Amino acid sequence: MAPVLTFFGVFAVLPMVLVVYLSFTDWDGFGFPSLSGGGNWSRALQDPEVGRSLVLTLVFMVLGWVVQTPIAMLIGVWAAGRQRNRAVLSSIFFLPVLLSTAAIALLWSAVLDGNFGLTRELPFLDQFSFLGDRSLVIYTVAWVLTWQYVPFHTLLYQSAARGIPVSIYEAATIDGAGRYKQFFRITLPLLRYTLITSTVLMLVGSVTTFDTILLLTNGGPGTSTRIAPLYMYITGFGAFEFGYASAIAVILLVLGAGLSLAVTRLTGFRKMSSQQEGL
Repeated sequence: MAPVLTFFGVFAVLPMVLVVYLSFTDWDGFGFPSLSGGGNWSRALQDPEVGRSLVLTLVFMVLGWVVQTPIAMLIGVWAAGRQRNRAVLSSIFFLPVLLSTAAIALLWSAVLDGNFGLTRELPFLDQFSFLGDRSLVIYTVAWVLTWQYVPFHTLLYQSAARGIPVSIYEAATIDGAGRYKQFFRITLPLLRYTLITSTVLMLVGSVTTFDTILLLTNGGPGTSTRIAPLYMYITGFGAFEFGYASAIAVILLVLGAGLSLAVTRLTGFRKMSSQQEGL
């Protein structure tokens, strides 16, 4: 256990302790931090931009889960089968996993550019400014994030679906259960823990991911896509207020940990009982 605990302590516990310490200091990234007491925390609680960015983070979190979960689950279950051309189509679906965040952001920025993008050449789409309209940019960014992260969650569902014994489906077929009834009565219940795992990863990812939005919109237009992780980054590396940025980081840490614990507790995931006991 010593190597594992050492690795966890150096790369997880120690950084969190340092961030909590920095949240009580004034530091511009140069020299030594100076203690400021609870100044950063009182400022964060009174800063309306922090509240707006947290609300926007929750909006992206809910929107991402609602859109990504059914798509990833359906593609994952389909990819776990033995259909013709399944391997070729699956490799196409999983291409975004192989691309870097910068490449994905630049790709969609070029496609959705209001002046020279591909959408300017398509009927009915040339009248929309997907990255410049405040009412559309949220859904545009949500679509790009969905395209980016659905393949990863699809792999989780594909792996779990392949672990379901074929004998269960054979018995259901003999009993007269059709494809849809087998999905809702067999596949979906046996993917419960995978669904919870995917949900937790989405929640944690929502409070840590900002690079795609940074490269795609830089939080704009205005502050319409400035989620809390991006606001933390801009505050720290843009305004060089690392103490205040650390306070925002601690808030995100507590938010992510709290949501993860709430999901695992409310769903009974912590018990980790086998779903295939007796098979």
